[in-house]
Amino acid sequence: QVQVEESGGGLVQAGDSLRLSCRASVRIANFKAVGWYRQAPGKEREFVASVRWITGSTEYADSVKERFFIDRVNAGNTVYLQMNSLKPEDTAAYYCAVGRTSGGTYVFWGQGTQVTVSS
Repeated sequence: QVQVEESGGGLVQAGDSLRLSCRASVRIANFKAVGWYRQAPGKEREFVASVRWITGSTEYADSVKERFFIDRVNAGNTVYLQMNSLKPEDTAAYYCAVGRTSGGTYVFWGQGTQVTVSS
């Protein structure tokens, strides 16, 4: 079983920045892609961003484009989500996922890290 762990969440004000980190119990580079998702209270989990490990190509949800940036450290075992210009609507639990299947779903998920943005 692969263990995934997120860190870096917290309480910030609108306009602030946060950087989330995602680490796994095995080498993240073994996985083709890593994704970040979030879930706000009363809402379904939604896609935020993803990165393909080998090519570095990225995808973002429209709601976070130009504000959030996902990056992987090739020499390390960490994927980051840099979140800038945070808005109250970004408040959610943020989850990292690895092991994307051909169907686009992820096999291994972390427990999440809470991000709260006050207005």
